[in-house]
Amino acid sequence: MITIENLTKKFGEFTAVDDLSIRIKSGNFYGFLGPNGAGKTTTIKIITGLTGASSGKVSINGFDIKKAPLEAKMATGYIPDQPYLYDKLTGREFLYFTAGLYKMDHIAATEQIKHFSQLIEFDSWLDQRTEFYSQGMKQRIVIAAALMNGPKALVIDEPMVGLDPKGVKIVKQLLKERASAGTAIFMSTHSLPVVEELCDRIGVINRGRLIFEGSAEEFRRSKDIADGKFESAFLELTR
Repeated sequence: MITIENLTKKFGEFTAVDDLSIRIKSGNFYGFLGPNGAGKTTTIKIITGLTGASSGKVSINGFDIKKAPLEAKMATGYIPDQPYLYDKLTGREFLYFTAGLYKMDHIAATEQIKHFSQLIEFDSWLDQRTEFYSQGMKQRIVIAAALMNGPKALVIDEPMVGLDPKGVKIVKQLLKERASAGTAIFMSTHSLPVVEELCDRIGVINRGRLIFEGSAEEFRRSKDIADGKFESAFLELTR
C-alpha cells in the first residue's frame, strides 16, 4: 500500500507539489499523469526517499518514509526513467548487488536472477558488463532489480523507455501479474495508451495539484469530452 497525505514540496517561493493526497491499495495499478513540469518527478523522488517533503506524509506498507526510511524502502521497488547501473559490473553482478541491499540470501537471489533473466529475456547478456548494454537491455536489468525481492509497492517512472515492441509486451504482462499478485503500483508516464491498458485508477497532476482522480472510464468522460479518448481528455484537463 502507498499512502500520500497532504504532500507539499516547495523550492523557495515555487511550489512543485501542492497538498497532494493519494491512496493506492494493494493490487491497485495507479497511473500518474501530467504535463512536463507538473510535479510528477518531484512526487516520485519524495515517495522513494530521494528528497524530502516540505510538509505532509508518505507511507509505504505502513512505514513512514521519513520516520522509518529503511523499512519503507525495503518494501519498495523503484524503476527510474533513466537506468543507473555500475558500468564495470556484469548484469548478474549488479543483480546480486541489488539482492544484497535487500538482504536476500544467496540461494533466493540466484533463483530470482534465473527467473527474471529468462522471463524478461536478457539471459544471453547476463554475464556481459553493463557498459556494453543497449538502453533497452539496461532497462530490463533495472526492472528485474526492482522486482527481485517481491516488493509490496512498486514505483515506476516511464517504464517502457528504450524497450523494443517485444520488450514492451513482456514488461506490460509482468506488471499486470505483479498487480494481480497484490503489489501496489504507482506509475508515472507520458504514454497514454500504456495507462489506458494497464491502470485501474488514474490521477492527473498539473502545476503541483491533483486535478483529477478516478477510473479509466471516468477519465474518458471527464470534462464531457465528446470523442471519449484518453488524449482528448488529458489535453482538455491540462490546457
